[in-house]
Parts: sequence; C-alpha cells; structure tokens
Amino acid sequence: MVCACLWLLGCCLAAPHAAVAQTAAAEVGELQLERTEDGLYLGTTLQFDLPDLVEDALYKGIPMVFVADAQVLRDRWYWSGRLVAEATRYLRLSYQPLTRRWRLSISAVPFSNSGLGVMLVQKFDDYADALSAIQRFARWKIAEPDAIKADAVHTVDFRFRLDMSQLPRPLQIGAVGSASWNLLVSRSQRLPAEPAK
Repeated sequence: MVCACLWLLGCCLAAPHAAVAQTAAAEVGELQLERTEDGLYLGTTLQFDLPDLVEDALYKGIPMVFVADAQVLRDRWYWSGRLVAEATRYLRLSYQPLTRRWRLSISAVPFSNSGLGVMLVQKFDDYADALSAIQRFARWKIAEPDAIKADAVHTVDFRFRLDMSQLPRPLQIGAVGSASWNLLVSRSQRLPAEPAK
C-alpha cells in the first residue's frame, strides 16, 4: 500500500516537470531583421517538437493551424513602445492518410471554409520535411518602408503558437487548460537606428 502511494506521488510530481521540459525545449533562433527600400523583413528558425497529442491528431487526419505574429514597436523614452506595424501569418498542416502525404497551406488571412483568399500550398512526403518548413521563416515582410523611421530605435516582437480555436469542438473541450496541447514560442529583438549619413 505504501509503495503504491509513493509510486502515485512520484507520477504526480514528475508529470508537471515533463510538461515544463517540453515547453522549455521550444525556442526561437535569432531574428534576422533586414531593412530595405521595400520595408522590413524578418527571418528566423524555430526549434520545437510538436506535443505528442498534436502529432497523434495530425496522423488521424485532423489539421492543425499555427499562427505567427510579428509586431514592430517604435521605442519612446516617455512611454511604452508605439505599435507602427503588425504582420500575421497562418499555417495549416494536414496529413492525408490515403495518400500518406503532408500538406502545408500558408496564408496572410485566417483560413475559412469558403476557400477564398490567396495562399501558398506545399506538399511533402515526410513529416520531418513538413515540420521543418513550418519552422523556417525567410524574408517575411513585416513592415512597409514608411512605418520604420531610420533615426529611431524599434523593437520587433515575434510569437508563434498553435491556434487552439481552430481545433474541432470535442478537442477544444479536452485541450482547455492542458499543457499537452500548448505550443508557444516568442522572442523580442531591437532594431537599432541607422547611422547618420
């Protein structure tokens, strides 16, 4: 009886640490910010493994939607930063069990059942390749040139998350408050003022 109680206590204490370890391993690499005449571009690489429950749902044919947000704030000495630009990218990953292929759809607007809107669609034979495509951001335009002042310091806040609101209703109910469905990585980086010419 005592052994069973100790084993149960050990399992309860180990479970939260396992969830923390999984989220602690997720991170955003350095943000590569490129200021050009066309605007401000962001590039980065994410490092994470999808939670087991998310991966299992994918293999059962349930699509997962991820959201990447980038905010550009102009620093102000007298108050918090002023939001000058914002960009959002939606990524939907799905698995087709019949063809055993992965499909990644990328859009600047939320996905809807109407099928309207411009999006990029990529297909992959391998799960690792599809996940790698989600984790790479290259030359993503996050601000127009007139939004960025050359003589001001800006801060770029980047966030990537699993959109729980896009899950089927039964999964939403089970996922509320569960660390097993959590995926959120973020990073902030300063964009210094351009040197005077």
